[in-house]
Amino acid sequence: MNLPAHAARRCWHGAINPLHSTVYFSPDLGKEFAALGITDRAAVNLSSRSAAMGAVGAGTVTATFYNYRHDLVARHLPAVWDTATPGQVLAARLRAADTTLRRLLGEEAIGSPEMAEAAELAMRASEACTRHARTLYSAHADLPVPEEPHLKLWHATTLLREHRGDGHLVALLTVGLDPVEALLSHTATGRGMTPKYLKAIRGWDQGDLDAAAGRLRTRGLLDAAGELTAEGTALRAELETETDRLDEAPYEHLGAAGLARLAEIGGGFTMRAYAAGAFPGDLLGKA
Repeated sequence: MNLPAHAARRCWHGAINPLHSTVYFSPDLGKEFAALGITDRAAVNLSSRSAAMGAVGAGTVTATFYNYRHDLVARHLPAVWDTATPGQVLAARLRAADTTLRRLLGEEAIGSPEMAEAAELAMRASEACTRHARTLYSAHADLPVPEEPHLKLWHATTLLREHRGDGHLVALLTVGLDPVEALLSHTATGRGMTPKYLKAIRGWDQGDLDAAAGRLRTRGLLDAAGELTAEGTALRAELETETDRLDEAPYEHLGAAGLARLAEIGGGFTMRAYAAGAFPGDLLGKA
């Protein structure tokens, strides 16, 4: 890889994933889905992200999402498709992204040359994404590209997010972390979701978390206080390095200068979104 060390990972964490993810914590998404008749928060989350694959059932979504409890998924899928079609869900999600970005970033940023530049850079990076074994990326790559720059940027961050995510699942299998172990070890780094949100969004209960913690302690990856051991820290580093390797093509294609510019502009938009309250204050961390 000819890019500076971890530059693509920093861009993904600082600019790409947060910009895409704003919609999932937005009240605008709930309003749009309520108009379709979908009011349960879990149903909104599951259908909004899976709709690009069509009217799929619980098995497909549990497999491709990896770290959601299957019971939660099966409670809502495929039943949600009796309320709204995937096409209606995708249109509602895009409307929510439009409203959310306008509210968080402001009209000046939405209409800025930097927004258009970031959109073109992110779309250029996505040109090098690959479809094989990338289920969520490939499904989203079949969707039309919006014309408005802020929605084009959001679409491109969606492609790049799901491309990395699909590869991350391969890396998780490689290092041998099951769904709850993956979540809990990420939480232990301080950069993952808190247990509150592992339960609320992913559907796991305290018994699931305690059992996974026990398995991680048995492997020597967590200590008695729930902190990563040296072995656990090394395994998480191996996981991220392998994810980087599987996700390097888009950023190599963009080049060092383009990647740095995307990180600069996108990172600025992300900081503005955070300052505007895009995410719950207790979303990330160990507590």
